[in-house]
Amino acid sequence: MATTVNGAFTEFMNNSVNLDMTQTQTARKSRDNLLSNIKSFSGDDDFFSINGSQCLNFGSFARRTKLRPLDDIDMMICIAASDDRKYSYVGDGIYSMGANQTDKNNGLNTNETNDLNSTKVINRFISKLSDLNDYRKAEMHKNHEAATLKLKSYDWNFDIVPCFYCKGDFYLIPDGKGNWKKTDPRIDNQRITAINQEHNGNLLALIRLVKYWNNRRITHTIGSYMLECMILERYENMITPEKWWIDLQFRDTLNHLSSAIYYSVNDPKGIQGDMNTFSYSEKVKISEALKNAYDKASEATTLETSNKDQKSAIKKWGEVLGDYFPKYTGV
Repeated sequence: MATTVNGAFTEFMNNSVNLDMTQTQTARKSRDNLLSNIKSFSGDDDFFSINGSQCLNFGSFARRTKLRPLDDIDMMICIAASDDRKYSYVGDGIYSMGANQTDKNNGLNTNETNDLNSTKVINRFISKLSDLNDYRKAEMHKNHEAATLKLKSYDWNFDIVPCFYCKGDFYLIPDGKGNWKKTDPRIDNQRITAINQEHNGNLLALIRLVKYWNNRRITHTIGSYMLECMILERYENMITPEKWWIDLQFRDTLNHLSSAIYYSVNDPKGIQGDMNTFSYSEKVKISEALKNAYDKASEATTLETSNKDQKSAIKKWGEVLGDYFPKYTGV
């Protein structure tokens, strides 16, 4: 029942943006159960030994920036690296991982070479996961970098990424073409936690709200991870406002992004480089959409604060955030 802008935003965040808390708790238990199941395969003749201490939860669900609906949960399952398994940098961000004798016996190397084929590793995961009773189907993810496990009882899938923890304190994961590439999601997890804490735990909800607007596909959609990085970059060195109103922070973030889209967005892990690969014409369209949303948000703020017109302000916010934004229910 929305009679004020603040009430409308609270209702909207709870019912349309944020994940349901009960569902989230169930999903975390389901994820922990799946990890236990995978660990139970460790050392099987047709599988790998698992380094349980280096398995990671990553992605927007782990970072708590996932918005409705909950459709996928990301996990990195770390394969134990024996002394006879060596990795080396090939170039262009690509690594090779040596195949040991067990890998060769199981046909997991690339064309009789000594290189462990990451696509074949994923297929071995798929084969093993297909034996689990609680899951409906295991298949290759569309990007060929993970195994997707579909459940029988719940709506979300698990995207399972095999990985190796390397002595240089980073991870190697499949690159989608049979090779391996470097990553370290711990950096993202730690960074977003630190910046969110600096802003008294308010930043995660704002990120979800901006993602919601972005997903309306009014213009070219900014990648979810890139969008997070752009928002974090803004707030990383910002003094926390004395009073945090999510509508005002959202409004001002739209304005910031309308300019920031023209600049580089560098991977904070120092791995991907500049993630902003939009053409100039695409940047113009994105900027215009963000600026248009900002102008409407500014109108809504004026209607609320200067005109004391909650009804018109709520209606204007609906123009920014769509039909699921609550309607005014006052007199």
